[in-house]
Amino acid sequence: MTSDKNLAVRDLTVHYGAVPAVTGVSLEVTAGSIAALIGANGAGKSTLIKAITGLVKVRSGEVSYGGQPLTNRAPNVILDHGIALVPEGRRLFGSMTVQENLEMGAYRIQDAAKRAELFDTCLRYFPDLKPKLPSAANSLSGGQQQMVAVARALMSAPSVLLLDEPTIGLAPAFVNVISAVVRDINKQGVTVLLVEQNAEVALRLSDYAYVLEAGAVVKHGPSREFLNDPDIKKAYLGL
Repeated sequence: MTSDKNLAVRDLTVHYGAVPAVTGVSLEVTAGSIAALIGANGAGKSTLIKAITGLVKVRSGEVSYGGQPLTNRAPNVILDHGIALVPEGRRLFGSMTVQENLEMGAYRIQDAAKRAELFDTCLRYFPDLKPKLPSAANSLSGGQQQMVAVARALMSAPSVLLLDEPTIGLAPAFVNVISAVVRDINKQGVTVLLVEQNAEVALRLSDYAYVLEAGAVVKHGPSREFLNDPDIKKAYLGL
């Protein structure tokens, strides 16, 4: 049974024109957990995340959170339900400052004190951003830009955080920073759905995992079991 705090996807199908990208996918992210979605490039992971957040249209199936149907709702409506996205490729406002990018994350929060509290929290998570606040976002390194992207999403005070390839192309030091923040926000009660090509990072961070191939879920189970699964190790861990 779906908890009133769970994020649920049921039999979801998404096409790009006549071409199916996601076919009959079902998954559930338990409230307070970290779930991982792993798979090769082109498996449909990003399409699924975009469908959940209203960025692409669903052909059939359902998305719900807290028992509320969210299928094909506008992205701002989904954000109002507490679901925030850190998109693949960061998608920052490059010519705007780091501070302005963070403030954009809280544009739907009217309470000035709440916005200030969220801002301080983000700088505690990413202290390296403090001296960069007046700098243009596109002047930062890739790792620093990823910090801004995560912080911008956190500025919306989400109850569910979706991260699409947050460690791709990052140096190990930045991967460790992002991983530590994901763990910490989860301990604060934020539910996380993590999409990653880096299967080892995803499986070590998460409680439960889904494997996506050719737009369909082919396997799912506890992440700790996947770390020792011979098929997963061969296909995704390079072992």
